[in-house]
Amino acid sequence: MAKRAARRPKDSTAAEGDDAAALEAGRLLFAGACRFVIGVARIDDLPSDAMPEVAFAGRSNVGKSSLINALTGRKTLARTSNTPGRTQQLNFFDLGGRLMLVDLPGYGYAKAPKGDVDRWNRLIRLYLKGRVGLRRLCLLIDARHGLKPPDRQVMDLLDEAAVAFQIVLTKTDKLKSGELEQRAAAIAGEIRKRAAANPEIIATSAVRGDGIAELRAVLASLATVAPLG
Repeated sequence: MAKRAARRPKDSTAAEGDDAAALEAGRLLFAGACRFVIGVARIDDLPSDAMPEVAFAGRSNVGKSSLINALTGRKTLARTSNTPGRTQQLNFFDLGGRLMLVDLPGYGYAKAPKGDVDRWNRLIRLYLKGRVGLRRLCLLIDARHGLKPPDRQVMDLLDEAAVAFQIVLTKTDKLKSGELEQRAAAIAGEIRKRAAANPEIIATSAVRGDGIAELRAVLASLATVAPLG
């Protein structure tokens, strides 16, 4: 008993050290250069996927552009708008030659022309099913509303395509005390049986910065190793 108890502080310290190292790796990655590469409206125009990629998807007006701007510390890298459906192509951003960030068109916006919606959905499906370099998809969910039918349809597609995804809650600053925990617990229960789902849910606020460092750390673990020197 005494021997086991004596190891706990050491184990705890090691875990804290690992967490600190992961957070620092995320900070360094996102502190580096980040540039817009290309906007793709046709699957034939996709750039090379030799670099690891992380895609961001979610319902229109879920806050994808705001989150990408918060992650990179750049206010205008990804275009933000109060008008849902403004992202009408796959936008690629090169993060220091180590990770490609991909901003996907928003889905579930009924007021967009049906032809546009069908085209965006087809483009997204083709991208998800054929992109070898895609390491993970961050599925953004508005914390105020939770999962909706369009989100579940996307999760079905991700399961079918065997694309690993992670739930990222947005706009958590708009929830009252206690609501966030309830929302996260409900979503965790629903995705538990999803084959492609990462069980960890990351709660973020682009306004307050909540969860940004933690999400950076997760994404840094998927990037190529930084060159020495």
